[in-house]
Amino acid sequence: MNKSIILHILGWILNFEAAFMILPLIVSIIYGEKSGFAFLITIGICLIIGIPLSIKKPKNRVFYAKEGFISVALGWILLSIIGTIPLYISGQIPHFVDALFEIISGFTTTGSSILSDVEALDYCMLFWRSFTHWIGGMGVLVFILAILPLAKGESMHIMRAESPGPSVEKLVPRMRSSASLLYGIYIGMTFLQILLLLVGKIPLFDALTLTFGSAGTGGFGIKNDSIMSYSTYTQGVITVFMFLYGVNFNFYYLIILKKAKDAFKLEEIKWYFISAITAIILISLNTGGLKGFFSSIHHSAFQVSSIMTTTGFSSVDFHYWPTFSKTILVLLMFMGACAGSTGGGIKVSRIIVLFKTISKELSYLIHKRSIKIIKLNKKKLENETVRSINVFFVTYMIIFASSLLIISLDNFDFTTNFSAVLATFNNIGPGLEVVGPTGNYGAFSDMSKLVFMFNMLAGRLEIFPILLLFSPSTWKK
Repeated sequence: MNKSIILHILGWILNFEAAFMILPLIVSIIYGEKSGFAFLITIGICLIIGIPLSIKKPKNRVFYAKEGFISVALGWILLSIIGTIPLYISGQIPHFVDALFEIISGFTTTGSSILSDVEALDYCMLFWRSFTHWIGGMGVLVFILAILPLAKGESMHIMRAESPGPSVEKLVPRMRSSASLLYGIYIGMTFLQILLLLVGKIPLFDALTLTFGSAGTGGFGIKNDSIMSYSTYTQGVITVFMFLYGVNFNFYYLIILKKAKDAFKLEEIKWYFISAITAIILISLNTGGLKGFFSSIHHSAFQVSSIMTTTGFSSVDFHYWPTFSKTILVLLMFMGACAGSTGGGIKVSRIIVLFKTISKELSYLIHKRSIKIIKLNKKKLENETVRSINVFFVTYMIIFASSLLIISLDNFDFTTNFSAVLATFNNIGPGLEVVGPTGNYGAFSDMSKLVFMFNMLAGRLEIFPILLLFSPSTWKK
């Protein structure tokens, strides 16, 4: 294992995290908050460790899949631990496990919280919580790749380990150019949403934090009622952008190239739209008599967009919706957004391939000599890709069941436990019952919170980079 390049990358992660913390430090100065000193101290810690590691250039700058996956897994853990320090040493969240839970939830764009009173936090801490969503949405290592040529042509391994989805392809021949293009689209959409929210006459601070939560499909709110108290216009803008951030960014690249026909022919995009529209119609019909049909359409569109993209914002307490509507939301939690987006979940493309695999098996049972090829976007899928998706799903279910068993020791009801594991593993945020839109995860034991933290990291990094850390063969020479 090329440990020197891994340490070099970790050094750059610390340097960039120090740079990111300048923004909440500025916020603390603007609002005259003493808790801002915590960011100053943490910036110092980052630079003291990060500069020596990043300055020392490794002799061997080439690394392979193992180094790429390990760099990403360790990088996200380090990023989270350092990001916890301001919340902890400032006393804003005095229990370290709770503070770590909050920040891992932020960076993994989960949005689950242990806080019962979010509005009690200082502005700089609220800004940092939401900003971690934006940082984690596209991936901090992808951000570094967009700026620094870290590992020659092998940096594809980093992008594959950090980008959500079953497969990642270069958008353009050079890996660094691909990363730059992805972040260019991401930043452009971020600025557009901020401008549109400001048109709705909400404060700049609110526009920034709401956009960070939408862009990273994270869902940390700055108010105790999430998005419920904002205007219909503001909720509408957020609805549209949550949905857009859940789209595979290859779609936008094709649009930029003026290949709109090719973009809309992508199977994943087609089924993403069909699933969302179908869910909105069904929930609207099921809840239409509650507050009027228009209101039902508005809130069902918001919640479908929020849950499907695994953002987790709430415009209404869907805990009180009919069971049919809540069941649809739970199914959307499993599915999630598109591969190559900022959303979580199993991903639409994997669901498509799994259904096609079932169809192929049924065809084989009837016609033993038939040869049915699984295709996606009219291209043959390699057996390796199909195998990896099947293995992912099996591993997903094993971790899900194991997590459910462990947290059941806390003696909460089954609906709470099931939805809590589902919400954290799929990086959604709110679940049902105790962890519903108006609830939080604060009542769980530290052991359960550690399980949730593992799930959030595993869910964001597509499981295997985190599991590799626990494999003895990973650390053998």
